[in-house]
Amino acid sequence: MIDEFAKGNLHERLRRDRTALLWKLDGLSEYDARRPLTATGTNLLGLVKHVATVEARYFGEVFDRPSPEPLPQWQDYNGSDLWATEDETRDQIIRFYRRTWEHSDATINELPLDAPGHVPWWPEPYLNTNLFAVMVHVLGESNRHAGHADILREGLDGRTGMRPEHEKQIDEEARAAYCAKIEQAARSAAPVKA
Repeated sequence: MIDEFAKGNLHERLRRDRTALLWKLDGLSEYDARRPLTATGTNLLGLVKHVATVEARYFGEVFDRPSPEPLPQWQDYNGSDLWATEDETRDQIIRFYRRTWEHSDATINELPLDAPGHVPWWPEPYLNTNLFAVMVHVLGESNRHAGHADILREGLDGRTGMRPEHEKQIDEEARAAYCAKIEQAARSAAPVKA
């Protein structure tokens, strides 16, 4: 009974993070969805592509249920899942992510939490694992990258939150006052240079 509760809870949280990540693309231009927003090139569409690839590998290869999506060999990893080429459309990447959800969901639904899996890219002694550990790992990855997307989107146009139904109008004046208060606290806490 506890296994089904745990599995259902983890699965629901994974679904929540998937939706939140995709929502971060809503209303953005092609340029803003793709452009590098950090010194390391992190971008919103690339985060979606990366998380889709992560799910495809973990809920596919790890349980000998290869993803129907074409993926390069994990040994050939070159970072190309972290950004969209000019030939890849936003819609293609979103459809890839949604098809990956279906495949991942089937794996999660069909296997028990203690189903054995093998992660060849993990170091010893962690290569052999189970569905529970993989669900926790993928949920962590998804949550982490949804958080990245939230911050990147806030930097683009100030929009924040996990779901559109919880989004509030941006009160620029209140936001500026709040940031000024934090800035003042930071300056006050900093040591005075002689």
